[in-house]
Amino acid sequence: MRKQRIEYDSPVDALVTMAKRLSGYEDRYRITSEDFFDKFSKGKMEDSTDFVEWANDYRHYIVIRNDVERHLRNVA
Repeated sequence: MRKQRIEYDSPVDALVTMAKRLSGYEDRYRITSEDFFDKFSKGKMEDSTDFVEWANDYRHYIVIRNDVERHLRNVA
């Protein structure tokens, strides 16, 4: 698996992109990312390439979302 670095114009652009990626997995596997990640973290899901990438995308999404929320709280 090759690492890829993607740069975004803003954290909101990154958040939207990650949300779209997560939505694709959710549609394909018929489970929410939150439920998937909970099961994956507990070892209840296989370590397929798709699931590892999904878990990484979900972790990335959470970090970006928390960052955006923190910035919004500081503005308000």
